Amino acid sequence: MAAYIDMDKYFEYARKSSEAEDRQVQSIDSQISDLEKTVTTPHKISLDKIVIFSENKSAKSPGRPHFTEMMTRIMAEEARNIICWKLDRLARNAVDGGLIIHAVNTLGVNIITPSKTYTKDDLLLMYMEFGMANQFINDLSKITKRGLKSKAERGWLPSGAKHGYANDKFAEKGNKTVPIDPLRYPIIKKAWELMLTGLYSPPQILRIINDNMGFRTPQRKKIGGKPMAKSAIYTMFADTFYYGEYEYPVKSGNWYKGKHRPMITQQEFDRVQTLLGKKGRPRPKTHQFSFTGMMKCGECDAMITAEEKYQIICSSCKNKFASPNKNSCPRCNILIEEMKKPTLLHYTYYHCTKRKKPCEQKGIRVEELEKQVDQILSRIQISERFKHWAIKYLNEVNDNEISVRNTIVESVQEAYKDCLARHDNLMRLKISPQNTDGSLLSDTEFRTQKEIIMKEKTKLEEELNDTGDRVTKWSELTEKTFDFACNARYWFANGDLITKKQILLGLGQNLILKDRIVLVDLEKPLQFIELAIKEEPTLFIKLEPGNKLGNTLQLETLWSQNTTMLPRRDSNPEHLR
Repeated sequence: MAAYIDMDKYFEYARKSSEAEDRQVQSIDSQISDLEKTVTTPHKISLDKIVIFSENKSAKSPGRPHFTEMMTRIMAEEARNIICWKLDRLARNAVDGGLIIHAVNTLGVNIITPSKTYTKDDLLLMYMEFGMANQFINDLSKITKRGLKSKAERGWLPSGAKHGYANDKFAEKGNKTVPIDPLRYPIIKKAWELMLTGLYSPPQILRIINDNMGFRTPQRKKIGGKPMAKSAIYTMFADTFYYGEYEYPVKSGNWYKGKHRPMITQQEFDRVQTLLGKKGRPRPKTHQFSFTGMMKCGECDAMITAEEKYQIICSSCKNKFASPNKNSCPRCNILIEEMKKPTLLHYTYYHCTKRKKPCEQKGIRVEELEKQVDQILSRIQISERFKHWAIKYLNEVNDNEISVRNTIVESVQEAYKDCLARHDNLMRLKISPQNTDGSLLSDTEFRTQKEIIMKEKTKLEEELNDTGDRVTKWSELTEKTFDFACNARYWFANGDLITKKQILLGLGQNLILKDRIVLVDLEKPLQFIELAIKEEPTLFIKLEPGNKLGNTLQLETLWSQNTTMLPRRDSNPEHLR
């Protein structure tokens, strides 16, 4: 027997989502109230004939429980009228929209809104409105993803705040940052510090921050205000965000450098990952080494590469083992996270790639390699005082060369004018009416003489350009050389990876590593500085400004007599070019 159809029964549906597409939509209570004023009362619909379905859920994909219940009862023909505030409250995806249209078309269901009542005669219009609602969601999704990606590229994590950090509630949309949480930041930082000691396991640290320090998650509308969960502390200790990097979206392979305040260093993060064993998620493998791509093996001529090695000395049995991909000691099987202050070892080795042929060369620790580079730099190091004196001397030499340069330029310009005049005369003779038969200048003679003149003209133009810049370029190059010799050792000792690489490149060419010894052919100016220091060691003596004036003048006298570094003033210091 067919189910009883109550022709006067109405299903009222109201929906509000917290997501972006419904930010400007009325609340559920407001929708129901407005529907009573704009639909129920004018249509004289009794309130006891209305069954209300409402939910806080997005309609961009199928799966709303109350909507599904309503449509199930519609298909069972319990009612033939649906009241809603707007058509897009019912559906914003093709599946739910198609279900509504099917009910209207096959069962004669009416959709009543404040502005219009949709019947079987309005199927095309409903197709269009549901299609527009679906397209709006698709466009909004693209815009939202593009905005989140842009935020990530600017250095601000787009997702919710991590433990110890807060959501920026007061900044304008699109300019939100990731500030620290003044209440929870010190507690989370203490958790990292405890983990770094190697004396505490994550569960022990969890009890300390929850029970002793009173940590509670931020209170939201429906969640929060609770102690940190056990899984959360493992997730936190494996999160690269805390040292300043993050992947967005997760598992996309796109890594960004954050502008938020880091809680730990990258080295501290690596130590924690080692202490966690396999429970730690390693940071992205973006190894950068100072001296790769520039040195060759002295035996087989292959390139020199570098690799990192991590080891642990077990605190229980004193066994030393490689730590990557291990969570326990291979000998006594004690878990790394349960070891009491294990010894962590980290080495960086440079060695031959051995890609060209078999090679017997062994690797060298980065500390020893840098020590050798420092020794090379010490052989060319000059004092600040000598650098200033030498540059002052160079300026005097430069002033003397200006007059010489001007004389040379005038001479070359005269020769250039004469060359142009000879070219013009040659052209006039060639096109002269008296030379129509080639009796004065044949084609072969014209081509030969023109080629000679053009070669001379090109040579003079190059000489003019070179003469104009020669002194200036020489002066700049020499000042840079002295500045390098004075400061390179300090820059190398205190610089980052890029600085160290630039210093080594500036030393010279043919960088070789053989028998664990670094060899380099110094640049020509640096060779003469090294030679001058051997002959006159006082070039390296450091004097405090304003002190020992007599000694300073004596030193300057010695320097001025060093013909290796500074020749006679009537000659050009070609060796410094």
